[in-house]
Amino acid sequence: MPNTDARRERIEKVWAEAWGQGEVDALDALLSPAYLRHGTDPQPQGRDAFKAAIVSTRAAFPDLATVIDDIVIEGDRAAIRWHSRGTHVNSFLGVPPTKRSVDISGATFARFEADRIVEEHVTWDPRALLAALGIISVGQD
Repeated sequence: MPNTDARRERIEKVWAEAWGQGEVDALDALLSPAYLRHGTDPQPQGRDAFKAAIVSTRAAFPDLATVIDDIVIEGDRAAIRWHSRGTHVNSFLGVPPTKRSVDISGATFARFEADRIVEEHVTWDPRALLAALGIISVGQD
């Protein structure tokens, strides 16, 4: 039976290093080389593509702070609720800098094999990011 406290501590440590400090190679201690991340894109991301996405996100939002709000671990599964805040000071996905602050939240559902995460499903609302950047309006009738 895997140690849930050790998994929780490793998730928190690696997220702080990767998302908080931009040290994406820290993900190698948590994510399997065969890792797949399912999210808003039709094609899942592998580990290297996920690292590149973190690097480009942090370049666009250099003051990015991602906080883990909750972690629930049961067996080989983990549910992670998180939120991120940052200021859009460099181009992001072709959007020129807006200097706007953004606050985004979501959840990541992970599956472990042995001591590594092999698959994640991430849910968040990309429209909330676009609205925060002033690219689209949402919720107005």
